[in-house]
Amino acid sequence: MATDVGTRASTLVASAVRLIASLVAVVIVLHAVSTSFEANPADPLVSAAATVRQDPGWFTVDLFQFTVDLFRPSEPRVAETIDTTIAALVRVVVGNPVSELIGRPAP
Repeated sequence: MATDVGTRASTLVASAVRLIASLVAVVIVLHAVSTSFEANPADPLVSAAATVRQDPGWFTVDLFQFTVDLFRPSEPRVAETIDTTIAALVRVVVGNPVSELIGRPAP
């Protein structure tokens, strides 16, 4: 009985980690698309997506901020689009294995 509760709890936490990582990645991709198509930065949706990308909180921490100014092509819009897309991939690539480790029941 206690094992079932522990398994359910770890599965729930793993699902939450996966969901948060995926949602943050989606918002960051939204920022990449809006940057690529030169969306109006005053728009609330564009502004919110930019805030998630540029001001990382505890759930969006970029490992050593290595995806900021990673590429420097001649056009800054292209650089931001590439950097932002890589940041979204980092969240998915890191978030999924972490959720798998959390969801794996301890022996």
